[in-house]
Amino acid sequence: MKQKKLGLFYGAYILSMLIIGTNGYPVSKMSLDSGQIVLMRTLIGGLLLTVVVLLMGGFDRKAIRSEWVPLLIGGAALGLNWVALFTAYRMLNVSLATLIYYAGPMIVLLLSPILFKEKLTGSKLIAVAVVAVGLVCISGSIAAGGLSVPGLLWAVLAALLYATLITFNKRIVRTSGLQTAAIELDVAFVVVIIYVLCTTGLPHIQKSDVPYVLWIGAINTGLAYLLYFSGLQKLPGQSVALISYVDPVSALIFSALLLGEKMTAIQLIGAVLIIGGAMLGELLKRNRQEDPASS
Repeated sequence: MKQKKLGLFYGAYILSMLIIGTNGYPVSKMSLDSGQIVLMRTLIGGLLLTVVVLLMGGFDRKAIRSEWVPLLIGGAALGLNWVALFTAYRMLNVSLATLIYYAGPMIVLLLSPILFKEKLTGSKLIAVAVVAVGLVCISGSIAAGGLSVPGLLWAVLAALLYATLITFNKRIVRTSGLQTAAIELDVAFVVVIIYVLCTTGLPHIQKSDVPYVLWIGAINTGLAYLLYFSGLQKLPGQSVALISYVDPVSALIFSALLLGEKMTAIQLIGAVLIIGGAMLGELLKRNRQEDPASS
């Protein structure tokens, strides 16, 4: 029975990664600006997760009060990170933007001696170097191929904001994962509505946009994050870290199948280096955390 339950949690977590990997498709089909899409995503997803938390007994106010700063900064980074990523999707393409975005964890790893007082070992530096070479392959091919350089910059900004999100979420230890997700989505909504009001204005949703707005908000945010945190809280840390790379791999596959995006040989090499280096970094990090001799 225990094995069967564990299998269900693995299934939920993998399914969440596959769902998130389809983000590029509904985004590409909407007439809304990137900020407006994120506004609808955070509104619908935040409401759904907030309702789930309330049905499960409500928020832990004591824990939230003790961690309100990282929750607020994490929520702001989450919203702006999605704005940057979705803009990169449209100006570059889903495949390349996703790959650059997944350099975010490596930025955190590189800065871990400053941020978390962790040692930066030679093996970790190798993982960072592998990802860096992959990024050079990707960015070089973008510049050489005449693709959008502003799109490249938006993708880099998304990676930096992703690194910010990871950094501040590591400081959240008392608030549960599901409550953190609900709060950060609600904070992201407030931040993004200010951004939208200062830039494009509130969205005028066309009839053709409605199914894709519901897709990105209810399924790719509300349902996906509910499945994500259901698995996250029950699975081993190293399994979670490695399975999370189903997201960029599935994003590459879905963008090829659904959007017809193709990658050059040098971009494919970059993809292998970025995903492989990031997975290596996660393995090294987890192994060190789980090794009693490392403390």
